[in-house]
Order: sequence, then structure tokens, then C-alpha cells
Amino acid sequence: MNSVGAVSRKFFLLCLIFTLFSLGAAVAGAQVSADSDKLLHRVFGTKGFQVKQFGPARWLKGGEFYTTVEPSSEFPGAKDIVRYETATGKRDVLVAAAKLIPAGAKSPLDIDDYAWSKDNASLLIFTNSAQVWRQKTRGDYWVLDLKAGALHKLGGDAPPSTMLFAKFSPDGTKVAYVRANNLYVEELASSRILPLTRDGSENIINGTSDWVYEEELALRDCFRWSPDGKSVAYWQFNTEGVKIFPLEYNLGEPRKIVTGFPYPGLGAYPSILNIPYPIPGTTNSAVRIGVVSADGGETRWMDVPGDPRDNYIARMDWAGNSRELYLEHLNRLQNTNDVLLADASSGTVHSIFQDRDDAWVNIMDDVTWLDGGAKFLWLSERDGWRHAYLGSRDGSPAQLITKDPYDVISLSRVDEKGRWLYFIASPENATQRYLYRVRLDGSGKAERVSPSNASGMHSYDVSPDANWAFHTYSRADQTPVTDLVELPAHLSARILEDNAALRANAAAAFTSKMEFFHVDVEDGVTLDGCMLKPPNFDPTKKYPVLVYVYGEPAAQTVLDGWSQGFYFNRVAAAAGYLVVSFDNRGTPGPKGRAWRKSIYGSIHPVVVKDQSAALKEFLRTLPYADASRVAVWGKSGGGSSTLNLMFRAPDLYKVGMAVAPVPELRLYDTIYQERYMGLPLQNVEGYRNSSAINFAEGLRGSLLIVHGSGDDNVHFAGTELLLNRLIELDKPVDFMEYPNRTHAISEGSGTVLHVNSLLLRYLEEHIAPAAK
Repeated sequence: MNSVGAVSRKFFLLCLIFTLFSLGAAVAGAQVSADSDKLLHRVFGTKGFQVKQFGPARWLKGGEFYTTVEPSSEFPGAKDIVRYETATGKRDVLVAAAKLIPAGAKSPLDIDDYAWSKDNASLLIFTNSAQVWRQKTRGDYWVLDLKAGALHKLGGDAPPSTMLFAKFSPDGTKVAYVRANNLYVEELASSRILPLTRDGSENIINGTSDWVYEEELALRDCFRWSPDGKSVAYWQFNTEGVKIFPLEYNLGEPRKIVTGFPYPGLGAYPSILNIPYPIPGTTNSAVRIGVVSADGGETRWMDVPGDPRDNYIARMDWAGNSRELYLEHLNRLQNTNDVLLADASSGTVHSIFQDRDDAWVNIMDDVTWLDGGAKFLWLSERDGWRHAYLGSRDGSPAQLITKDPYDVISLSRVDEKGRWLYFIASPENATQRYLYRVRLDGSGKAERVSPSNASGMHSYDVSPDANWAFHTYSRADQTPVTDLVELPAHLSARILEDNAALRANAAAAFTSKMEFFHVDVEDGVTLDGCMLKPPNFDPTKKYPVLVYVYGEPAAQTVLDGWSQGFYFNRVAAAAGYLVVSFDNRGTPGPKGRAWRKSIYGSIHPVVVKDQSAALKEFLRTLPYADASRVAVWGKSGGGSSTLNLMFRAPDLYKVGMAVAPVPELRLYDTIYQERYMGLPLQNVEGYRNSSAINFAEGLRGSLLIVHGSGDDNVHFAGTELLLNRLIELDKPVDFMEYPNRTHAISEGSGTVLHVNSLLLRYLEEHIAPAAK
């Protein structure tokens, strides 16, 4: 009896375990619906939904001609460089692919990018490119002499894909480039290679940048030819003292996607990639600016004031056609930007302009010098709006150019002859972008150049003579079209890229149309919102809600332009979800300084307050939105916002999907985090209140965290820290690691499809879509 009872109990337990295992396997193996799976594969598993860009294109002779690349009829897959007469459209093949076949090779060079010498007699080809952090800036360079037809590879015996930022000298007789953290000049006639620096090493970086300058100040190409071609000015970074953040690659191949043993018969040992990465409050690289003769010799260092580790040299170039440099010199808090003029011969510097703000100041990407170098253009928020100013080389007060109460988003071109300034703005609608122009002396009112009947997103590459522009136009539901327009009448001369295949594919796959709206969150504060409804929408039904969030100062989500970043949201809408997004205060919309800088020192409390209030109002006013079934998701800063919303507003958000988040702000980098939060020891409470990890005990819903283990930007360590905290709190959490993937989580075959399928599967498992 006892033995039979024991067997029975054992059999019962085995059945129970099998049942539980089967249920767990069913959940773990659950799949999205057949229709959703098919759409996911179409959108993320093929190239049919990629936006085709026009170019790379280059203006010639001020805008009289332009060049671009087009498929070669002689060599399938190769490209010709063709030239068009701008006014007439007359076309000729300037460089046939056949001219780009190296000696001994059978096929032409792939053209990743190209540049013309000033006299257009020589062509510089960038090819065989490789990724350096975010962008493919490392590769091989070749020069083609158009008259002689000679093709020459630069760099001598340099290993493949090791050269960066090659540039012609002003007279076209030399090319300067960076290799192995040193600067070189190569004479084209003799192929003589002259090192301009010799101290490049693991810690000393000449002519390119360290990690944090590249990521947060967009500095990669860090040297400039002088206007007379006699000198080269460059940044030098000394990373000694910057703490190392090691990235571990368990499969042995740094920054590669390994799907099998790399060495037949042998296992793979982990490898480490050490990155000097400064977290808030720690030591930065020491940075200085030097000028060296193009013939070699000693470097003259500019006498920039202050501790080079506690200030930033955010921009540098030659100040017009002179022997002086201008430098944008930011303090550590990034609330003061001094424009310095430096004498290239003596190294002495003096300030000619200062921009200040109680929160942070922005930098000017490219300073334009006018009136023979006596004046320069600047954007400042000093009067509450981002306005354009004319600064003076002699340091006299800056003159206001744009006087209307709205933001200048960016500068497009100066028509110095006609005395016009072209700029991008959108006075009435922060979700859109238009081209305007105003008199350089600030007289009269600004004029809208973009057509009044074309609402949406407009971008321009204006020719140097300001008579023409490559113009790209899109809307949230209208795929991009690029045409050539004549300015200022904005007459379209010809279509350059119509994205016809994308338009057809999108029309068939994405039937839901974007709706834009406003939502009041408190007295005087109105947020922009957008919404996608499921196909065959029925207002009498209840629909689950998916909130897409970013929320931080680096990006908007509510924009009336075509966005590949919105593809997952469109797939989710097609699956049966009501998809909505709001731009809270602190996002970078053209709504004035106070809007953008309201989050200073306390980012995520504002995000949680505004996003929660907007969602409550949305749910209150729309009876078809099911308040009991709300999910939220976002990536990077949006992943951080997702965590904060899940932890601090758990009554609202039932499911969260945080991709590559920053759970603890003190683990991110100096430049970004200190710009918006100040220094950690001076804002202890602000950092605590903005770090989601400190509110993890509030989690009540279902949470998925996704991260790439090779993320050099938002480190995997932050997610591990949060997972430990959730374990400590006994909070259930789901987690997906993508081995070796970077912050993009896009490397490797199938990755983009997999991560988007994962998100939709998790969403459907925890909040079922509306029945169709």
C-alpha cells in the first residue's frame, strides 16, 4: 500500500510538473498572430521599407552644377559619378565606374563617400569603410586625377580600413588624414608621406576624438587645413586618468556577431575591450588645440585658459580667411560658451563673444564668417527664444537678426550677396519644419519659403550661391521625396529621389493614418500628441493602449514626418493596439527656452509628471481607450522613461518594455548627463530623483528589459545593476540579452527582426490586442 501510494504521489507530482512545464513552455514559446508575424517579416526582414537617400551629392561652382552617384550600366552593382547642370538638367558621366578599377583588380571601388579638390581636378574616394563607435568613419582612400586618369591609393602600406577623415589641401596638391592616432600629410605628386605628429598612442589621440566627445559633441573629424594650406590645426586628446570601462565579449570577438566557434576545433575565450569612459563627476580627457606646419615640425599649442580636463573645446576652425582660429570653449557645467580667437603663430587667445544660460548653452555646429571675416553668425536663447545674431570679430555687442517670438531651429545658408539668411523654423506647429529667410540686417519680417500648401517636414541642402536646394519633404503618412528646387520661389525643377518602392510597400502595409492632437496637462502647459488607430477602427469598442515614449532632451517623438523609428508602432497598431505618443516638457521642440530647459537638474520627475497627466487626460476623454490595458515602451532615454513610468505610476502602466535604458544616471557619461543634471555632488537629490533604480520597489506590472551586451554607449552594467535591485526586491522581471550588440541592437543577420518580434510577442502575451 505504501509503495503504491508513493508511486501514485510520484506520478501525480510528475504530472503536475509536466503540466506546469507545458504552461511555461506555452508562454515562453507563444507567437504573435500569423498576420503580425507576416508584417514583422515584411517590415524588418526585407529591405523594402528602407528610405532611399539622394546622393551623396556635391555642389560645384557655387551651385551651377552638382554631382551625385548613380548605378553603372557597365558594371552591375557599381556606381558612376555623374554631373548635372543645375538649371538645365544636362547630364554627363564625370567619372565612370571603369575609371575606379585599381591596378590588378577586376571590379570598381565601392563609393562610400567622395570629395572634390577645390579646382575639381581630383577626386577623393572613401571606400572599404568600417564602424568606429556609431559611424563608419574608418576606411581606405583613393585619389583619381581626372586629367591623367591615374588612380592612387593613399596611406602607403597602411593596413586596410585604418585611415580617417582624409581631406584635400586648399590647392589640391596634398591630402591630410589620421591613422593610428597620428596626423599625416601625403604629397600627391610624389606619394611622399609626412607625419605631422608622432606621439599618437593608446592615450594620446591626434586629429580624431575620444569616445565621449564623439558621442555627445559629435566630434569625429578633428583637424582643419588652414585657408592658405600651409598649416593644419587639430585637437589632441589625452585620456590618461580617464577611468576604463571594460566591455567583455564572452565569445571572443570584440564588436562582432559570432554564431560558431571562430577557430575550428577550439573553444572561444572571452576578450576585453577597454574604453576610457568618464561617468558624471569623474575625470575627462585633457584636450588642447595645436597648429603644425604642413611641412612638419613642432606644434604650436593654443594658450586656452582653464583646466583642460574641466572645460571642453566643442568646436574649432579657422576664423574666415585668416591666420586665426575660433574656438568654442565650454565650462564643465556647459552653461557658458566662450568664443575665443587664437593666433595660430603665437598661441595667444582672447574672447570675442560669450553665451550664458542658467541651465545649459548650445554649441554652434558651423560658424559662418561674413563681411570679410568681420562678422559671424550665432544662435542663442538669451532672450527666451533661439534667435539668430550677428557677432563681431572685434567683440562689440551682437546684433539680433530674427526678432519674432519663435525659435530658429537651425541655419541653412547665407546669401551674402543678396544679404539674406535662410533658416529652419516652425512658428505655429512644433511637429513640423519649414524654410524661412530674413534680411541679414534684421530689418523686415521673416518670409516663409516652403510652400504654404505643403504641411509637414521639410529639409534642405542649399547651394552656396543660395539659388538652389536639394529639398526633402515628407509627412507622418507620406514617404520622403527629394527634389531640386529653385530659390526663393521654391519652384521644383526635377525629382531626385521619389522612394516609389517604399511608398508602394508602406501603402500596402501601413493602413492606419497618424492623427495629431494637443493635450492640456496643467494651466498653460499643452503637450503635442499623436495617435495611430488599429485598422477597421470601431469607436464603440475598447482598445488596449501602447504608449511610445522618449522624454529626454535629445529627441522628439511627435513629428509630422516619415520616421523609420515609428515602424514598430505601426506594426503594433496593425495588430490591434491604440498607439499614442506625447512630447513632454524638456524635449527639444521649438517651443522656447523655458519649455526645453524646464527639466534642468531633474529630468525624470518632469517626464513622469507630464506623461502621466497626458495619459490620464487621453484616457478620460476617449472612451474607446481601455485604461485597464496600458503598455509603455521606449529605447535608450525612452527606456529610462519607461522604467520611471512603470515604477512611479504603476496604477497607469501595466506593461513596460525598456530597451537599452539608463537605470542609474550616475553610470552614464559626463558630457550628456552633466549638461542636463549638473555635477553629481552638487545635485545629489536631482540624480537620485531621476534614476529609476531608486524607485524599483514601485513595480507592479509586467516588465521586459532588453539590452545588448556590447553596448559601448549605455552600458550593460546599468541593466545588471537594476536586475540585482529587482532580485533583491523579489520583483518579477523578464530580460533579453543580445550578445555583443551595440546600443543600436541591429548588428548581425536577423537581429532587427528578432528584437521587434520579441517586443510585439511580449506585448501580446501580457495585453491581448483588440479582436479584429
